[in-house]
Amino acid sequence: MPTLLLRLAGPMQSWGTTSRFDERDTHLEPSKSGVLGLICAALGRDRSQPLDDLAALRMGVRVDREGLLMRDYHTATGVMTAAGKRDAHRTVVSPRFYLSDAAFLVGLSDNNAESLNSIRTAIRTPVWPLALGRKAFPPGVPIFLDNDLVDATLRDALLHAPRIAEQRREHRGDPLRFILEDEQFGSVRLDQPVAPFSERRFGPRFIVSEVVHVPE
Repeated sequence: MPTLLLRLAGPMQSWGTTSRFDERDTHLEPSKSGVLGLICAALGRDRSQPLDDLAALRMGVRVDREGLLMRDYHTATGVMTAAGKRDAHRTVVSPRFYLSDAAFLVGLSDNNAESLNSIRTAIRTPVWPLALGRKAFPPGVPIFLDNDLVDATLRDALLHAPRIAEQRREHRGDPLRFILEDEQFGSVRLDQPVAPFSERRFGPRFIVSEVVHVPE
């Protein structure tokens, strides 16, 4: 089964899935909805267009360098009141969480090599700018790799790929975290798109986490 590998590394990333109202969260690794949003930008696919083909991809993440969880002091004006009206004179504090200096190797697996090839081409010549979870967070290095499309299972592709970043001094020698999507069991993440992004509808998917030693 072919697997496409993507390198997601940059000064700042944010992969929220439960954000509501004033607070914006982030997971410690990329969300599936965020990665598929990045791919849609590369393909030039509008938010109102269906993405069933992309949602069917199986995703895995290898954390090559853990991000530092940061909190940004942010204010917003002209917010909605409880009555549903916009108050131009009202200002609220909106905490924004993000990851600093993180590096992830993301794998996307599919039986159809042609669909992965189209994504592979698009991330090299994206239609719209690519971002790591938020528009203000561009990648620090190219997302594509030289040998990014491999004929291997999702886990094997992530396990045997060279590391994309050095660990911090305090983590050197530690195993790396793996987060693999599973069809039947595992922890639940509510980041599976079930409709076009314009509808903001997401369902559950299962993930299984493990730690594995990967050669330097």
